[in-house]
Amino acid sequence: LTVADQFIKSGMYKNILVVGAEKHSFGLDFSTRGRNVSVIFGDGAGAVVLQSSDEPGRGILSHHLHSDGNSAEILAMYNPGTHANYWKEETLANFNDAEIGDLFFSHAMIDKAQVFPYMDGPAVFKKAVEKFPEVILEALTANGLTTQDLAMLIPHQANLRIAQFVQKKLQLRDDQVYNNIQKYGNTTAASVPIALCEAWEKGLIKNGDLVCLAAFGSGFTWASSLLRW
Repeated sequence: LTVADQFIKSGMYKNILVVGAEKHSFGLDFSTRGRNVSVIFGDGAGAVVLQSSDEPGRGILSHHLHSDGNSAEILAMYNPGTHANYWKEETLANFNDAEIGDLFFSHAMIDKAQVFPYMDGPAVFKKAVEKFPEVILEALTANGLTTQDLAMLIPHQANLRIAQFVQKKLQLRDDQVYNNIQKYGNTTAASVPIALCEAWEKGLIKNGDLVCLAAFGSGFTWASSLLRW
């Protein structure tokens, strides 16, 4: 969204389609062993079309992007990938440097469920409820606004408890926050555009409303975009 916005503002493009799509169902551990992670995620896709606007004060007001690689292994997909035969602090097999470059799978990775997403739930929750409110307030403050001016917050649908915690911390009313994770699960890149579309289709977002999109994900990365609908 940020990149598309800058392309339009620079005059390089007039119309841009931004798509977020994920298919988690083919890559989750649906055994009892993986239930804590697999029950959270869902498949989905959402898209928005961005165009320039001549109306003063309308459109995207600002973006705020952050990342911290120190927490990269708390929420990650270890194998297959650049980690090769490495899982956290455990070496799975004794491959030499020549072999490791071509290694994608090993029986040890499969047997230990290390080819599925890994998440330290409590650690992710703790960081998310810290960074979500922080980046939302950053966007509002940068534009001389407060939470009272906010018509709708569309948070990334990572976890309903996280969204409820953020709502309480920012003292937002129920009608100021839209959640649909209970319907689709966490569709990661698709969650914000899906929720934004649903809120608009239900008449919960009207012309002139101040809307904040906020997300938190692996890396860790966290961001917000503030827009006047």
